[in-house]
Formats: sequence, C-alpha cells, structure tokens
Amino acid sequence: MNRLAIFDCDGTLVDSGAAISAALVEAFEAHGLTAPPPQVSRKVIGLSLVEAMASLLPDASPAQHRAMAEDYKRAFAGMRSAGRVEEPLFDGVLELLDALEADGWQLAVATGKSDRGLNHCLESHGIHARFVSLQTADRHPSKPHPSMVEQAIADAGAAPGTTIVVGDTSFDMAMAANAGAAGIGAGWGYHEADELLAAGAFAVADEPSAVLDLIRSHVDG
Repeated sequence: MNRLAIFDCDGTLVDSGAAISAALVEAFEAHGLTAPPPQVSRKVIGLSLVEAMASLLPDASPAQHRAMAEDYKRAFAGMRSAGRVEEPLFDGVLELLDALEADGWQLAVATGKSDRGLNHCLESHGIHARFVSLQTADRHPSKPHPSMVEQAIADAGAAPGTTIVVGDTSFDMAMAANAGAAGIGAGWGYHEADELLAAGAFAVADEPSAVLDLIRSHVDG
C-alpha cells in the first residue's frame, strides 16, 4: 500500500496570511464593513470561503456570505494581476518534500484555495508536478469534512492507515481524524499548538524540518 503525505497550503506550505488579510479588507470595504484584524481573520484560513465569511460574520445572511466570498475572489485576483500577492514558501518546506520523496512517500495537497489559486501558487514555486493529487474547495465540502483526504487517498492508491496530513489549523487536524488518517500540526502556521492537539493532531512540529522525524517515528511506532 502506498504511503501518502497530504499538505495544507496556506500556513503550511506557504505564508499567505498577509495577502489573505489584504483581500479580506477589500471584500469587507465593498460592503461598507470593517474587516477584522489579522489575528482574527487568520483563524479562519483553511475554511472554504463561504464558511470563512460565515464564521467572521455570523449575523449576516447566507446570501451576504456568498456575495462576500465572490468579492474576496475578485479582490485576490486583482491583487495577483497587480503583482501584490506574496506567498513565499516557509523555510524548510522544499527540504521536507525532498526528504519525504526520498523515503518513498507520495505527496498531495488539500486546501481551501480554489483550483486556480492553488495551481498558480504551486507553479510559481516550481513544485506543482511533485503532487500526485490536488484537492481544493472547488470540488469538495469545506474542511473538516474528510472528502479532500478521501479523494487524495484514492488518487494515490493509499489507505487511511498509510496517510499523514500536515496542516496548521484545527480544521486540518479534524479533517485528518474524520478520514481515519494521522495528523501532524504545522506549528509555524496560523493556529496554536493546543488547538491542533485538541483537534486530533498526534504531534505538533515547530518547523518543517521536524516533520520528517515525527513521521518516521509514527510509522516505526
């Protein structure tokens, strides 16, 4: 059975928090609203857009949540066209991907991004071809629903017991648990370690370089 390591994107592979917060500000301003501060808005990164808007604006209507999600997409696309989107890889991510591949792991991504956004992000860093499965919010329910993990497992010919999910939010860890996979928290991202552990992570890595040892010890154990 193949072994599969599934990565979240925002907050795990790339540091996109500033760009996401800026697009949220534009979307909120389009509706005459004040955007929440970054420390609040970063807590919903990882959710699909409509669910993120619902979390940030629980008293708004579903129709407004959908409208704001569309405004966010337009804002982010405009920022990207203007060269204002920065999504740098976190230090150590490339080395982690190299090491996992050398150990025989297949790689996948499960993200709240759209297909277009994920493809652009991965291609900009030259790592798109490294992943055997790319699962996004365009084709799945929002995290923590297990659909993205389940499809990635099917694509890779893996099984829940041979799958690790690496992500920086409680949504990622709950998604892994719901799919029967093991979760490692990315402690360099947007949720705190105690949130990741409470959501089902079996361990939290402080930096990408620590993930490989945690995976090896989990498999051996």
